[in-house]
Amino acid sequence: MRFALTDEQQEFRDAVRSLLADTCAPDDVRAAWADATLAGGGPGGGDGRVRRAWSALGEMGVLGLCVPEDHGGLGGTDEDLVPLLIEVGRAGLPDPVSSTAGVVVAALRDHAAPGVAATWLPRVAGGEVAIGVGFEGAGTVPAAASLDAFLLSDRDELHLVERTGVELEPLETVDGARHLARVRWTPSEATLLAGGTDDLREGFGPVNETFDRAALGAAAVLAGLSRRMLDMAVQYAGERQQFGVPIGSFQAIKHQLADASLAVEFAEPLVLRAANSLALGDPGAPAHVSMAKAAISDAADGAARASLQVHGAIGYTVEYDLHLYMKRAWALAVRHGDAAFHRKRVRTAVLGV
Repeated sequence: MRFALTDEQQEFRDAVRSLLADTCAPDDVRAAWADATLAGGGPGGGDGRVRRAWSALGEMGVLGLCVPEDHGGLGGTDEDLVPLLIEVGRAGLPDPVSSTAGVVVAALRDHAAPGVAATWLPRVAGGEVAIGVGFEGAGTVPAAASLDAFLLSDRDELHLVERTGVELEPLETVDGARHLARVRWTPSEATLLAGGTDDLREGFGPVNETFDRAALGAAAVLAGLSRRMLDMAVQYAGERQQFGVPIGSFQAIKHQLADASLAVEFAEPLVLRAANSLALGDPGAPAHVSMAKAAISDAADGAARASLQVHGAIGYTVEYDLHLYMKRAWALAVRHGDAAFHRKRVRTAVLGV
C-alpha cells in the first residue's frame, strides 16, 4: 500500500501552510512564551495561544475537519487531519489543534452519549472551544490555563471536565510556549464520557484509542517541526560563508543534513500509515502508532542536533528562531511516550514480551 496524500489532501495542506505563514510567524510564537527572556526578547507574557491563527483555522474548517457533517464539521478522518498537523508543527503553532480537532473530536464522535456529542462537537467545529488532553500518571496539559475543558483519563474511563472543575499547578518546561500545568480533578458521574475494560498494554478501549491519537498527533507535529528546522539549517548553510564559500559546500555539513533529512523522510510515511490504521480501525493501529512515534521522535532529535550544529554559535542563542522549534521538538519527543517506550510497545505487539 502507498501511504501518500491525495490531490485534495495536498491542496488542503498547502492552503493551511499558506494560512499559517500569514497568521503564525516566529514573532507570534515568541510572543506566546510565558517569559520574554526565555523566548529571546519578544513581548512574552502570552498564554501559549496564537488567537488569530486559531480563528483562521476554525474559519477554514480545520478544527472541525473530523467532526461529522451533521454536527457542523467536514466528516474527515485521521488521514485527512495528520497532513494539516504536520503544517501546524512546521509553523510552530502552540495552540491545542491536535488535542481539540483530533483526539477530543474522535472521543466525542465514537464514545460519547448523543446528547454530549451534540453539545460539544458543533462548538469544536466552530472554533469556540479549545480542549486539552491528559492521561493518568502524567496529568499534565499544555496551554492549560487558556483551555475551556479537559479530556482526562481515570483508569479505564474518559472524563470531559470543564475548566471550573479542575485545579492547575503551573510547571516549568523547556518550551515556554507550551504553558504546561499539572491538572488536579475529581472524577464523577457528571464528567464521565466513556468507560469500560481497558488495559494500556493491550491497546483496547476508549482510553487507549485516545492515547494512540494523542501520540499520533504529537508525531505529526514533530514531522513538521523537523522539516522546519532542516529548512532553516539548509538556508543558513547556503548563506553562511567560510574560506570564501558557503559552508553548505563542505561534506561534513552535507552529510549531517542528508542523514537528518533521510531519517525524517523515512519516518513521515510511518505517521501517515498510523493515521490510516486508526481511521480504518485496524487492530494493528497501536503498534503502527508506536512505530511512527518512535521513528519521528528519533528523527526530530537528529534534525534538532544537526540544525544546531550547522548554525554554530548563533544556534545556541535563545534570540535565534531555531530555539522556538527545537525546544518544542524536545518536549514533544517525550510527550505521550518517548521513543524507548514506543519501541517496547512494538516489541510487545510483535513478540508478546
